[in-house]
Amino acid sequence: MNSVLGLEADQGVLHGQFGWLVDILEWAAVAIDLAAIALILVGAVRFILGVAAAEIARRGTERVEKTNRQRIELGRYILASLELFIVSDIIHAALSLAFTDLLFLGLLVIIRSMISFFLDRELEQLKKDLGS
Repeated sequence: MNSVLGLEADQGVLHGQFGWLVDILEWAAVAIDLAAIALILVGAVRFILGVAAAEIARRGTERVEKTNRQRIELGRYILASLELFIVSDIIHAALSLAFTDLLFLGLLVIIRSMISFFLDRELEQLKKDLGS
């Protein structure tokens, strides 16, 4: 049975007896991926517009504060999208039933968790600097 992405899936009980469920879950994972991408794009557009507005204002410290507030907002969008990507990866790994996919999932979760941790730390520092 082919997956939504055109890759061969390992055969197992879930794939054999509940192929329709596998298809639904694969489409759900794709929808979650698309939602995560949309979230990143919305955050990027908002960031660009916010930084452009701060640059147009050109008022020294106010410009820096507005830019840092935009960085905090962008960071929130990135963190939210990373969480959605992890959900999608878990669904993909659960459906594949392959050890290498589980190992890959583990590495992805570790990398994304580290990114989230350090990004969250940076955002907290920015919040402290801004006094919010």
